[in-house]
Amino acid sequence: MTKQVYLVGFDGSEWSVRAAEQAVSLAESTGAKIKLIYAIRILLVPTLIGQSVAPPVYDHNEEEKRINNKVIKPIIEKFAAKNVHIEHELIWGDPNEILTDCIKKEHADLLFVGRRGRSRITDLLLGSVANNLAHTINIPIVLVP
Repeated sequence: MTKQVYLVGFDGSEWSVRAAEQAVSLAESTGAKIKLIYAIRILLVPTLIGQSVAPPVYDHNEEEKRINNKVIKPIIEKFAAKNVHIEHELIWGDPNEILTDCIKKEHADLLFVGRRGRSRITDLLLGSVANNLAHTINIPIVLVP
């Protein structure tokens, strides 16, 4: 029998930390593997000033280094003493698409996500990732308040 895989949509927000805590707690008793997925969304907001102002340019390497050091590393260290196998991955793109693809690729058994993400404004403009996933994925989802 293969080990179960719990996928965690993780963005460093307090809700995603609680989702990771729930996943680790359950994995301790079931022996499941945890995979933290951090989707880095690039927002290209058209400027109201005109075409002479360019959108900010991301240095992908620097952004990934910052996220690894400030967000991923602390959560991995938090659970280091637990008897749970935790992997992580940073992927550029739309969180809904990335998590849906990772569910298929990893053959995930369960998805954990926080009910809210880092930005309520982003939720208002682009829709809630948790809400979208709850209506579109084909595995059980744990929406953590």
